[in-house]
Amino acid sequence: QVQLVESGGGSVQSGGSLHLSCTTSPRTNRIMAWSREAPGNEERERVSAVSDSGTATYAESAKGRFTISRDNAKKMLYLQMDSLKPEDTAMYYCAASGYASAAYSSPPLARYEYTFWGQGTQVTVSS
Repeated sequence: QVQLVESGGGSVQSGGSLHLSCTTSPRTNRIMAWSREAPGNEERERVSAVSDSGTATYAESAKGRFTISRDNAKKMLYLQMDSLKPEDTAMYYCAASGYASAAYSSPPLARYEYTFWGQGTQVTVSS
């Protein structure tokens, strides 16, 4: 079992920045990812994922604006979000894959690869 707790959400104006954090318990070598669910949208969009060695993948919507990172010693996952847009407004979730990072050739973005989820942190971007 992996327990995940997100923090760092809030309200910002368009063009602003936010830094999301996720604590993991216990320390894990799984792929870690950020996903988001916008209001009225039942689909949970994958944003970015990172392996335990730091290899990252990004959705097109996140490339060039978001940076995912992790600190394995501190059991932390991060998402630095810059140049935020109103369409980034969503509940952001931290997730951990079903298998260790070594089982994957690259960090996947497909939802079915992730077994453990946090409760989410709300991000609101106003225009």
